[in-house]
Amino acid sequence: MRFSEFLVRTLPKAGGVLFLSAAAAVAAYPQDKPVYLDGTKPIEERVEDALGRMTLEEKIKVIHAQSKFSSRGVPRLGIPEVWTTDGPHGIRSEVYWDEWNQAGWTNDSCVAFPALTCLAATWNTELAHLYGKSIGEEATFRGKDMLLGPGVNIYRSPLNGRNFEYMGEDPYLAGRMVVPYVQGVQENGVAACVKHYALNNHEINRHRTNVIVDDRTLYEIYLPAFKAAVQEGGAWAIMGSYNLYRDQHCCHNSYLLNDILKGEWGYDGVVVSDWGGTHDTDQAIRNGLDMEFGTGTDGLRSGARNAYDSYHMAFPYLEKIRKGEVGTEELDDKVRRVLRLMFRTSMNGDRGFGSFCSEEHYAAARAIGDEGIVLLKNEGNILPVDFGSVEKILVVGENAVKMMTVGGGSSSLKVEREISPLDGIRERAGSDVEVVYARGYIGDVTGEYNGVTSGQDLADTRSADELIAEAVAQAKDADYVIFIGGLNKSKHQDCEDSDRKGLGLPYDQDRVIEALAAVNDRLVVVNISGNAVAMPWIEEVPAVLQAWFIGSEAGHSIADVLSGDVNPSGKLPFTFPARLEDCPAHLLGEYCGEPVKDTVDIEYKEGIFVGYRWTDRQKKTKPLFAFGHGLSYTEFEYGKPTTDSSTMTSDGHVTVSVDITNAGQRAGKEIVQLYIADRKSSLPRPVKELKGFEKILLQPGETKTVTFTIDVDDLSFFDPEKHEWVAEPGRFDAIVAAAADDVRGSVSFELK
Repeated sequence: MRFSEFLVRTLPKAGGVLFLSAAAAVAAYPQDKPVYLDGTKPIEERVEDALGRMTLEEKIKVIHAQSKFSSRGVPRLGIPEVWTTDGPHGIRSEVYWDEWNQAGWTNDSCVAFPALTCLAATWNTELAHLYGKSIGEEATFRGKDMLLGPGVNIYRSPLNGRNFEYMGEDPYLAGRMVVPYVQGVQENGVAACVKHYALNNHEINRHRTNVIVDDRTLYEIYLPAFKAAVQEGGAWAIMGSYNLYRDQHCCHNSYLLNDILKGEWGYDGVVVSDWGGTHDTDQAIRNGLDMEFGTGTDGLRSGARNAYDSYHMAFPYLEKIRKGEVGTEELDDKVRRVLRLMFRTSMNGDRGFGSFCSEEHYAAARAIGDEGIVLLKNEGNILPVDFGSVEKILVVGENAVKMMTVGGGSSSLKVEREISPLDGIRERAGSDVEVVYARGYIGDVTGEYNGVTSGQDLADTRSADELIAEAVAQAKDADYVIFIGGLNKSKHQDCEDSDRKGLGLPYDQDRVIEALAAVNDRLVVVNISGNAVAMPWIEEVPAVLQAWFIGSEAGHSIADVLSGDVNPSGKLPFTFPARLEDCPAHLLGEYCGEPVKDTVDIEYKEGIFVGYRWTDRQKKTKPLFAFGHGLSYTEFEYGKPTTDSSTMTSDGHVTVSVDITNAGQRAGKEIVQLYIADRKSSLPRPVKELKGFEKILLQPGETKTVTFTIDVDDLSFFDPEKHEWVAEPGRFDAIVAAAADDVRGSVSFELK
């Protein structure tokens, strides 16, 4: 695509700013075609050429917002704006230039892809790439240059309202899943903006939490997924988090941004502030921030100056340069990074046109949902449902009908369609099966966020007793009862800027489930949430599915798994604790669940022992469901693991192989997990750590060999005294497992 064609496509989003045509930009200079306009030249040459042509004022303008979601280009040089959009589960609807209010477009209803917890639960890196590629195509079609996602913050507490946007508790799993997602997005010429860097592990007091964590924990638990996104995924953008670390806000945190991200990792992309995450001009200048968005001066106001010029990195920065208080070295580095971003995205002549709300994207969303649903329990093999042999199915629960794409914070979406679980079940059951619905409980009857409404009227004046009585009466003669409940995306559930109040289900759902279990022994509970929930009724319910927020194709995916059209293959990306006190963040008291006015220190006293790393050490307490747990409608048999060598040198590797056989009657996918255990270490280490996984498809009776390659990085821990990764000589165990609590075999070797 020629650059002039690109400018024509870009003009409608310019917000009234007139860009020069390519011809005009060239004509402005008597010499040959400017290097920055020549897409055949290396990006670094184009960056330096464009930088040298920019005025001081133009440099300042490209590093801060000019609207809610865009930053200014350089009209004089024909360099377009940068347009961002919220993700990471779909392309957010359009708002006015200076307001959060809806712009009222009729062509901005997107495909909602499953939440990232669901993607992580697939343990399928190919699906992660498909996800990124598909959402990147939607962003390209809508004229967006940067997708504000994905999120890879570690699941530290099940109360975190934003866990549904992240990829679980294990840094290795999150790292393996984020890399192909980023690559898929950026294949479209759209930057993936990986967030929230770093240590954003709960929402309450998110602007006032100062995290206290040791370097070993930082490097081993909370940074690896970001590092993988940068060094392996090649992420072009990183978003800072709201919280503080070492008494500096993370959007301008010298240690995180200058020392680690840009120093140790060699990051060449931009650091973007979260909206409202910039607080100090001097720190913003010196501590690694490149693009400032959403500072509290949004909106145009009367007066001598545009309100966006009041941002920390706008007029205040310009004045400091003019007065000689700061130099331009930091500014030029920021502008280089922004220009590099532009040449990769908005000035990328090879960028296609993308596609929007295509059947391919709906198919991708459904495939991810199908593989992300986790079968937690299936006592008596009551699942799958044989729709050809049943007459009546009762579906109970508000979440069977409530739209889940609206709400939850900045990931809220305006969708073209959303298939409800009830509709999906009815569609799959067909006309020969009576599918009856009973409300069961009343939760959140609203359906609005930021001007987008679901259009549903869920108001109900009946009492809780009346609702339960109706459900129980219908359940008595039903062949199956399917309760679809869990959390939703309202405040204090799975929602940005608030945390849950406790581990239990809201709206007295436990009472409904227990009443149904008392009258029907073919009860299936489908829990829709992005978080673990307590299940005091677990012994009374024979089958439980974890279904996540699946997006546009939610009902189809749930019906696919209930019916057995799809054999469940998802596994948990985080631990389901039996009690909140079983989580070290709460057991050790370093979690603040109430709003505070001043900055509060939160020490991560559990250190590296997060999730299964903690539960593995406990002798008296067991999780409700372990990390990596997930059942199937078939059975998989594991052979004895073998290794190609009993010794390994520091510059070599060993391979571990294991045969997996489908011993059942259905085709199915199994996720084989590899953990490493260090028998003796100078520093405390977890009982085992995930260092590999592979998802394989097996036909009935088929056997496949899964092989893992282990190198020195897989054996290493971070030594805070040396400030480096260390692998100590000694004996290690390679543990093959179906879940963190389901070890199938091990083999040992020695690091020489």
